[in-house]
Amino acid sequence: MRRRCAIGALLLLGACQHYTSAPLAVRAALAPAVRASGPLRVEDVVRVALADNADLRAARAKRGVAQAQLLQSGILPNPSLTGAFLPLISGVGEVPAWSAGLSQDIKSLVTYRSKRRGERDAVGRVAADMLWQEWQVAGQARQLAVDLIAIRRQQPIAAEALAILSARSAATDRALAAGDTTLIIVAPTRAARQAALTTLQGIDQRELQLRHQLCALLGLAPDAPIPLTGDAALPPFDPAAIRASLTSLPDRRPDLLALRLGYAAQDEALRQAILTQFPDLVLGASGTRDSGKVINFGPQATIGLPIFDRGQGNIAIARSTREQLRAEYAARLAATTGEVGAVLAEMEQLTRQLALAREGLPQARLAAQRAQAARQSSAIDEAAYVDLIATRYAKELDVMTLQLTLMDKQVALLTLAGAGLPQVDTLPMQDAAR
Repeated sequence: MRRRCAIGALLLLGACQHYTSAPLAVRAALAPAVRASGPLRVEDVVRVALADNADLRAARAKRGVAQAQLLQSGILPNPSLTGAFLPLISGVGEVPAWSAGLSQDIKSLVTYRSKRRGERDAVGRVAADMLWQEWQVAGQARQLAVDLIAIRRQQPIAAEALAILSARSAATDRALAAGDTTLIIVAPTRAARQAALTTLQGIDQRELQLRHQLCALLGLAPDAPIPLTGDAALPPFDPAAIRASLTSLPDRRPDLLALRLGYAAQDEALRQAILTQFPDLVLGASGTRDSGKVINFGPQATIGLPIFDRGQGNIAIARSTREQLRAEYAARLAATTGEVGAVLAEMEQLTRQLALAREGLPQARLAAQRAQAARQSSAIDEAAYVDLIATRYAKELDVMTLQLTLMDKQVALLTLAGAGLPQVDTLPMQDAAR
C-alpha cells in the first residue's frame, strides 16, 4: 500500500507545473553592426527590421498570452467534492456520522462553446494586430532606408557647391585684401558660400538623424555603420491597380481584420452575457450516514434565484461595447479608403512638379557651365556668376528633394496596401471575421 501511494504521489507531482525563474536583462542588447556581407538593399533593411526589431519581439509575446487564454477557455470547470466526519460525542447514537457530496456547475457548461469561439477570435485578433505592427515597422524601415540613401546622394552635390563657392570666396577675399575689389562685390559671394555651408550642414545633420533612427529600428548601437546600396529600389507600384483594389482593402489590411475579429469576440461576449442571465445551477449527488447507521443517498441541486441581479448590467455593457467596436471599424474603414485616395492624389501632384523641375535642370547646368567659362575671361560680373552657380545647385537639390518626397509617398502607399509584406492569408482563425 505504501508503494502504491508513493507511485500515485509521484504521478500527481509529474502532472504539475514547476516554477523556474526568468531574470531581467541587465544590459541593452544592441548589436555593434548589421549581419550582412555587403551593402543592404531597401528590402534587406526591411528583412532585418522584421527579424531584429525589439518592439516586435516584445509584441510577439502577446501571441503566447492569447494562446494561453485559448487553452484556458477549453478547460472545463472542476467538479466540487464536499465531505464531513462527525465523531460521536454523546447521546444514543452508535457510530460516527459522515456526509459526502459531488457537484458540478452546469451554468459554466452553457457558455462553454461561446467562450471558445470568443477566445479563438481573440487569438486571431492578436495575430492580426501583430501583422499590422510588422507592416508598420517594415514601412518605417523602408522609409528610413530610402531617405538615408537619398540624403547620402545629396551630400556630394552640396559639398561640390560649397567647394566651388568657397574657392571663389577665397579668391575675392584675397582681391579685397589687395584692394583690387570692394566689399559690395565680395558680399554676394560670401553670402552664397554661407548658404551652401548651411545647406551641407543641414544635410549632414539629417543623415546622422536618419542613421540613428534606423539603428534604433534595427536593434543596433547608435554608432553602428549601416552600408546601403546607392539605389533606393522599391516593389512594383501601379496606382491604377491600387485604386481598383480599394474595395477589397478590408480583406487585406491586418488592422481592419483585427477590428473585425475584435468585434466577433465582443459579439460572443454579448452572447455569453445573455446566456448567464439564467439562474445559477449546480447539480450533483450526496450521501450521508447518521449516528444511528441510517444511510441516505440522492441527487442534489442548488439554484440561484434571479431576483435582484439578472445580468442586465453585464448585458448592457457588452452590447454598448459591441456597438462601440462597430463604430470604430466603420470609422477606420472610411479613414483608410480616404487616406489611400489622398496619397494617390498627392503623388500625382508631386509627379507633375518633379517633371517641371527636371525640365529646367539642363538649362541651369548649361548656364552654370557657361558662367564658369565666362568668369575665367572676366566676361561676367561676380554677382551674376555666383547667382548662376547657386541656382544650378539649388535646382539639383530641389529635384532630389522632390524625388525623395515622391518616394516617401510611394513607401506610405505600399505600406497601406501591404505590397511586398506578409499577407493576411498567413493569419489563423479568420472565419468569424470573414
